[in-house]
Amino acid sequence: MLEPRTPVHDDLIDHLVRTTPLQRGEAARVVLDVLAYFDETTAEFVRRRHRELQAAGHVNAEIFERITAELPHRAVAPPPLSLRQLRRIVYG
Repeated sequence: MLEPRTPVHDDLIDHLVRTTPLQRGEAARVVLDVLAYFDETTAEFVRRRHRELQAAGHVNAEIFERITAELPHRAVAPPPLSLRQLRRIVYG
């Protein structure tokens, strides 16, 4: 994990401190959280969203439809995945 004061991100952290009510440490944590979110692989995203939606009471048909709709909106969108590919990611 990156240190809260990583020089590469100092300009972004400074910007957040200037433009939001966040303190420097809070802004650094936000930057690190966002970077970690976008580091998630497609398979990690599919598994995480499946768990979250299943825990919220959704059934697989709804879950896979929703994941399919969400994937193209990722920062780096993967190629379209079939229902079979999604199931294989989740269940192996």
